[in-house]
Amino acid sequence: MSTNMDGRGKCMKQRQEKLYQRIVAAIGESIGAGRYTIGMRLPGERELAEEFGVSRPTIREAMIALEIHGLVEARHGSGLYVTAPSGQLPSPRELDIGAFELIEARILFEGEGAALAASVIDDEALAELDGLLEQMAGCDPATPQAMEIDRHFHQRIAEATGNTVIGTVVETLWSLRDRAPLSAHIFAEARREGVHPRVDEHRSIVEALRARDADAARHAMREHLKRVVDDLLNATEVEALRQTQSRIDEQRDAVRRRLHP
Repeated sequence: MSTNMDGRGKCMKQRQEKLYQRIVAAIGESIGAGRYTIGMRLPGERELAEEFGVSRPTIREAMIALEIHGLVEARHGSGLYVTAPSGQLPSPRELDIGAFELIEARILFEGEGAALAASVIDDEALAELDGLLEQMAGCDPATPQAMEIDRHFHQRIAEATGNTVIGTVVETLWSLRDRAPLSAHIFAEARREGVHPRVDEHRSIVEALRARDADAARHAMREHLKRVVDDLLNATEVEALRQTQSRIDEQRDAVRRRLHP
């Protein structure tokens, strides 16, 4: 009987474990087994995605989690290299919700939420969304105010569905964006690289809602959030290159100091 319970417990643990956490653990096992040693280059994102049968964003979250904890480092034009033994892998508690995982959930909930809102939204809600668009267009996109306007915009659409559960889910997803360590790290890097809310994409969502076109509203919301995924992928690539360039500059300065004391 205890064996069966242990089996169920393992299955529950596997179901609860996130995809990128499994990849981090698998790579850690590979390091421990000697497949990847310190100083060795990891396979590229595409190769890892094929090996694990997951998406590129999932691989990116795993690599960022490893890099945050100093287990791998990015080298310009070369890839990711192992810098620490697997014994230093972060615990599951440290491997929290990632930005790509979060946006995947938002695509699901907010896409369908926008479709539902299109069929029931009233003129008052549309007027509020128009006002938020004006605020978004008129403020500095790099400020916290712009992020709050963006958040309010999406929550207002969820509220317009008239379904309090949808509103609560969307509010929770937005709260996790800044509370979950890995997600917060990725979004912070994106903001530093100039990724900000796009007014035109938000306007397309409002126009679909105004037309009471559920399919168009769903499509506009999903395309907007997919663009966010692309922006985050690009931003984290830029950040990796920037960190590498910083290390190169430090090495160059050290050489100059040795040659010109």
